[in-house]
Amino acid sequence: MFDPFTHDDGRANTHLMWKSGKREQVFKGPIFDICTVQRTSSDGRSATFIEVDCPKWVTIIPWFRNDDGVPMFVMVDQFRHGSATVTREFPAGVVEKGEDPMDAGLRELKEETGLEGTRVTALGDVSPNSAFMNNRSYFYLVEHVKHTSGQELDPNEQLEVLSIPVQTVIDRMGTGIYDNGIMMIALGYFLREARKRPELVTIR
Repeated sequence: MFDPFTHDDGRANTHLMWKSGKREQVFKGPIFDICTVQRTSSDGRSATFIEVDCPKWVTIIPWFRNDDGVPMFVMVDQFRHGSATVTREFPAGVVEKGEDPMDAGLRELKEETGLEGTRVTALGDVSPNSAFMNNRSYFYLVEHVKHTSGQELDPNEQLEVLSIPVQTVIDRMGTGIYDNGIMMIALGYFLREARKRPELVTIR
């Protein structure tokens, strides 16, 4: 019987790995493809699984301090067709094939907001849904952002740019309009960085 109180977190888990076999594309779409993958467990079980072949994704956290010394985020409000709702998010988008994730993030930031920053910190990357998606999602903090141009939106892109106090976002993330799960991950990465650099969240 499994006992979570005695489980060794450092124990090797290689016995849980499945070996991949034949992979076949069964659907090709404009955003993602769907593949079937044959896999075999370490104890000999074999099955066919669905894998969603998605592009890499990048999220940029734009940060600045306003004239009153309050740390601020730049965020965007936009209609999301998956949830059919307006959500408030950090600038984000697809990493094009062959594109560096950081370059893609800075491109998305400028296109969506017209902003550029003076310091870029790579916060980390994760699998957004390892149950069936095979992509990675990357996160960057861009500090001291300033306007250098206007927006360069796609034909069907419509969004509003806002500056929000960091503490407000911390308090509200995961509620109401702050409904995008990837943004929760982004905020978690930011808070980990802020533990090392408290000035990111403190008022001067």
